[in-house]
Amino acid sequence: MPLLPAAWSRRAFLATTSATALGATRAGPARAASGTDAYETLRARWVGLSLGTGFDPAAEPFASRLQETGRLAAGFRATMAPTATTLWPGHTFDPPSGITRSYSRLWTMTQAYLQPGTGLTADDTLLTDVVRGLDHLSTTVYNPSTARYGNWWEWQIGSPRLLMDIHAALHGELTEDRRQAACAAVDHFVPDSLLTSYTGTSTGANRVDLCRSVALRGVIGRSPARIALARDALSPVFPYVTKGDGLYADGSFVQHTWVAYSGTYGQVMLDGLGRLFTLLAGSDWAVTDPGRQIILDSVENAYVPLIYNGLMMDSVNGRAISRGHLKSDDRGVMRSDHFHGQGLIAAIPLLAGGASAAERQRWTATVKGWIERDRTTPLLTAPQFDVADLARLHTFAASAVPAAPEPVAHKLFAAMDRAVHRRPGWAACLSMASERIAYYECGNGENPRGWHTGAGMLYWWPGETGGDQYTDWFWPTVDLCRLPGTTVSTRRLADRAGGEWGAPKPAVTWVGGATDGEFAAVGQHLRGLGSTIEARKSWFCAADAVVCLGAGITSGDGVPAETVVDNRMLGEAGTNAFTAEDRTAPRWAHLEGHGGWVFPGGAELRTLREDRTGSWSDINTSSTTERRTRRYQTLWLDHGTDPVDARYTYLLMPGASRRTVAARAADGDWLEVLANTATVQAVAIGSLGVTAANFWKAGTAGPLTASAPASVLVRRGRRSTTLCVSGPDRTGTPVDLVWNRPVREVVTSAPGIEVRATGGRLVLRVSPGVAGATLRCEVR
Repeated sequence: MPLLPAAWSRRAFLATTSATALGATRAGPARAASGTDAYETLRARWVGLSLGTGFDPAAEPFASRLQETGRLAAGFRATMAPTATTLWPGHTFDPPSGITRSYSRLWTMTQAYLQPGTGLTADDTLLTDVVRGLDHLSTTVYNPSTARYGNWWEWQIGSPRLLMDIHAALHGELTEDRRQAACAAVDHFVPDSLLTSYTGTSTGANRVDLCRSVALRGVIGRSPARIALARDALSPVFPYVTKGDGLYADGSFVQHTWVAYSGTYGQVMLDGLGRLFTLLAGSDWAVTDPGRQIILDSVENAYVPLIYNGLMMDSVNGRAISRGHLKSDDRGVMRSDHFHGQGLIAAIPLLAGGASAAERQRWTATVKGWIERDRTTPLLTAPQFDVADLARLHTFAASAVPAAPEPVAHKLFAAMDRAVHRRPGWAACLSMASERIAYYECGNGENPRGWHTGAGMLYWWPGETGGDQYTDWFWPTVDLCRLPGTTVSTRRLADRAGGEWGAPKPAVTWVGGATDGEFAAVGQHLRGLGSTIEARKSWFCAADAVVCLGAGITSGDGVPAETVVDNRMLGEAGTNAFTAEDRTAPRWAHLEGHGGWVFPGGAELRTLREDRTGSWSDINTSSTTERRTRRYQTLWLDHGTDPVDARYTYLLMPGASRRTVAARAADGDWLEVLANTATVQAVAIGSLGVTAANFWKAGTAGPLTASAPASVLVRRGRRSTTLCVSGPDRTGTPVDLVWNRPVREVVTSAPGIEVRATGGRLVLRVSPGVAGATLRCEVR
């Protein structure tokens, strides 16, 4: 099949690189322009989104990025050698991603051909090789006569997405026969039935990816029905869900039914929707469903709280924490928490095209703040980005809108068993599991040892000094049986134990807490994976510390049980000074450059400094076999073999100096532990006016009494007091709550709270519902 003349589409695209950037990708009406039609307008818009506009190809970082694209493309052209089962030697069409990787390389070659400054721009021999590769894949494997086998994702998402991108970009260079063959392949592997029911693998982020391919297939094949089908099939993604995949009202995002996945699948969804909203804006197929506002709201409700100085907290990255250096990544980019965070940050300018002016201004300020603060992998030169993403980010950076600081807030993601506590200079995140959310997920050879990441793992970042704590080879070198904050049986589990695609889950319901948006009481009824260990764990999140309590720690595994106070990575050969007040029963400990821990009354603290060596391939079969060493400082409490009702109390003080930690340990008035049992855990922090309690059962702690399981946070202010209550067990059982303090009047109370008595004490009847949400009542 002969090629069509190459000049039109190549010149058309090169002309756009000197045009004004898309104004943060804001799209104008997709109506027929002079000499064009609606389909051509949409196609050109997609090419602009994919290849970038408004950048100077001679300026950095664009010049070096374009040269890198050309270098990669030259290597791919030189090594392409079609056979019956491969397009490149060593990369067969067998799963998990042989076909998709082939299309990915052809896409890089397409970029090098179309974009300026690659060294291969307008190289007709490169175009010939791209078409030869497309023809080979179409003839041998990706066509309607092939029955899908292996990993469904490769056939229905990975490959069609790239195939349509290539055809959109090279539209004027390809024959009609080739276009029709590509459209037929997409119709075969992504049939209408995938988009007419919202079930199985066609939900959440996966649904958006499917719609992306079908919409572009409609543009390329000039099929209004296909474009309309893709647009309409987005609507089930928009509404808040109450179970399974999707966005929840509290900002949680779940994929694979029971895995917290804001950072990877959530990023895919946000990026895909941003592209589709912008592509179709102003056209006959514009996305007008009012539910799209939920997606716009999710930027600040669901995603911003989980990004800290440019990184996406690993507690919501699922099995992607194990990827590191993937062998399939031709650019060799490390997939760390910063990689995942920056991918989501790049999606925000895309989505801004369909946002209000006020939303765009807030988002610009937030993105500018991350650009200024992420010094681990600077956003404006991050190696994962192509020139299109870089151009959009540089447009945001050049805005006159002032950069926003990191927020100071507490965000409880009750629907996905996560909590984020953010204070000036530091942040912390809790990762838990319940009958609703899996211990962890593994699959496709990824993350086989993530066993304890849901056992109360406590991540924390002490400002700029700790931004790389979980970034630099943490996951392949840390002792995965001693993750920070967890309470575990020391029995070693088998790889993939119980975690294949997020199953099973612990048979517990009480996981969650109550928050006023700044402080919080959070708790987890823990039952261990593959063990008999059980515990009640509470975290009371305050101004400069997280108060950690454990009770009812019981195990019958015949091996010791431990609570891992912390396990801090110190880099390749860190010499950070570790100081403990006393060798046998210290009341405090401090790690230079990180922070400290306080143990009221002293604790039998075990410590270990060790060098650990590992490879990403140890936890991901698709990753590099290179081995590296990192040094760790580990602190843990040994509860002994087969403990019965063991307990602990300690404070985590991120970023605190040694003097501050020692002073807190000596201040016997700062913290009062009101209760630490398997019935109730409660504390009072007088200087903050805080009383907080997690009632595992009906009980009393200090001035608080609850008739049923509940989480309670009380904050006394100068003029009023706020009581925050939730039912983390999700049964919806009404709770009679007594605060044994005089109350003159009730200022406000949320629906679901009935005031039964005031005066000498406050009595409330709280109907907490089944979503774990916090209800508030303000009194004087």
